Amino acid sequence: MSTTVQSPVSPDRPGARTIERGHELGTMATLRRGIELSPELRRGFGITLGLALLSTLGRVLIPFVVQRSTDEGILGAGGPDTGIVLRWVLVAVVGVAVTAVSSYFVNVRLFTASENGLASLRIRAFRHIHDLSMLTQNTERRGSLVSRVTSDVDTISNFVQFGGLMLMVNVAQLTLATVLMLFYSPLLTAVVWACYIPLFVIIRVFQGVVGRAYTAVRERVGDMLGAISEAIVGASTIRAYAVEDRTAERIDRAIDAHRRTAIGAQARAVIAFSSGQLVSGLTTAVVLVVGTLLAVDGRLSLGELLAFLFLVNLFTSPVQQATEILNEMQNAVAGWRRVIGIIDTHADVSDPGDAGADLLRGPITAEFDGVSFAYPGGDLVLHDVTLRIEPRTRVAIVGETGSGKSTFAKLLTRLMDPTAGRVLVDGVDLRQVRFSSLRQRVVLVPQEGFLFDASLLENIVFGTPGASRDDVLLTITELGLDGWLESLPEGLDTQVGQRGESLSAGERQLVALARAYLADPDLLVLDEATSAVDPSTEVRIQRALDSLTRGRTSIAIAHRLSTAQAADEVIVVDKGRVVERGPHTELVGLGGVYTGLHASWVAQQQG
Repeated sequence: MSTTVQSPVSPDRPGARTIERGHELGTMATLRRGIELSPELRRGFGITLGLALLSTLGRVLIPFVVQRSTDEGILGAGGPDTGIVLRWVLVAVVGVAVTAVSSYFVNVRLFTASENGLASLRIRAFRHIHDLSMLTQNTERRGSLVSRVTSDVDTISNFVQFGGLMLMVNVAQLTLATVLMLFYSPLLTAVVWACYIPLFVIIRVFQGVVGRAYTAVRERVGDMLGAISEAIVGASTIRAYAVEDRTAERIDRAIDAHRRTAIGAQARAVIAFSSGQLVSGLTTAVVLVVGTLLAVDGRLSLGELLAFLFLVNLFTSPVQQATEILNEMQNAVAGWRRVIGIIDTHADVSDPGDAGADLLRGPITAEFDGVSFAYPGGDLVLHDVTLRIEPRTRVAIVGETGSGKSTFAKLLTRLMDPTAGRVLVDGVDLRQVRFSSLRQRVVLVPQEGFLFDASLLENIVFGTPGASRDDVLLTITELGLDGWLESLPEGLDTQVGQRGESLSAGERQLVALARAYLADPDLLVLDEATSAVDPSTEVRIQRALDSLTRGRTSIAIAHRLSTAQAADEVIVVDKGRVVERGPHTELVGLGGVYTGLHASWVAQQQG
């Protein structure tokens, strides 16, 4: 038995982290970080930008054609000249054709680059979620985590594919329109820019406001998906307690919160858009008045005035579109921040990778060296535990509910890291063992074995993809589950349904045990693995587990003390401390904690 010295809990202890929000990143920093995470977005960008510039030529060519056709073809010194007009019309047709072809290739290249880049971003975010510890994952609802990899990335995709294209085209169009306006009239060009500079200031100010609004929208989407997914997964419990109305109200509140936040964000976005329309109309009116005065004064021809008015339209149109695009960008940036928040969350239970150690096959020694553990925001649930489990030993860990016994299983399989101390396997700190090696040698059978929507066969071989059908049948036979398999409608081909819902709780646990048996681990960790199995099935499984654990190290987190009776050694945990240790026959007569647990269990069995 170890001493029980409470270890201090560091605020930076493993598992105390929460999912990063990414709010501290500004718009440009978010865009830079997002593109850094999706390098495919940058590949060939120069070519795409060149094509975007080329696609604007047809648009800016039209004002020039109008001016030349008017001044030389219609109002020429020798009278109207159809040939000149047709020649310039032909030039316009060629320009429009070049614009159409260029726009096609710009769209294709942007779509391809964005899909490639955002697919890699989804994969990276999804894989990083799996690298995070269970404690970190549990700081956010599952539906919200799903939304970060799905709908949040969709907002980025919409902007990159369409808003990104329009933004590039509009910037090119603004630049070329400004150059041509300067060619025709520097004075009118100054008038145009004087009208629009205040709008650019307004848009710049509103971007922060709109960005915060859309960040709140993305968060409400996560809350809404979380509420809906919980209601779907917990449908049977909701019906059992007749709380459909209360659940519906909860979902209604989440949907209404999203609705109100989305409307608020859009209302803020509309201010910039409406300002753009107002300035556009004002600019056209001012240019028309000033331009007419210049034309009357002989400083501008009619064709040049018409061309300039066309250029003003080419200038104002992208500015109006830009206000919409920038709003879409803020929505995308809000989604990007949430995805970046996932990726930038430190994986506190991380795979050492190539720098890690590989464990050799064979019976395992497991050790706890001064281990303490606390869940985020809570008190210690394990207190300075020091113990050694010898190879080829079958150990049962018992204790009252909440005593900390299940924490042993999570630490031994490195689903969590200790707050203090070390967990060692064959003398190697688990933090230094490669995941690929650890998962081959150590297998956990949890209290509720998760089943996928597939056949029974596919679920059993999930952890051992190279296993054959004959291997599975042999596993079923050695576990003594032949009769159960024959009772299923399609045997190994029986579909288990979502989360295994077409099977009973006990049957799902049988599948989890068969999956672990087939994996052939050196250390088997059973976290109350028979708690959902009826007594007769438990007897059959216990006989099969005897052959599985023979010659191997096994640790069972025992709910039923029949497991403890069959173990070589029993470790008794009480309030996070190891208080007793020894064989069942020795502990049951000591008059301590185990004696009380055993007496309570016997009384329950007899009752």
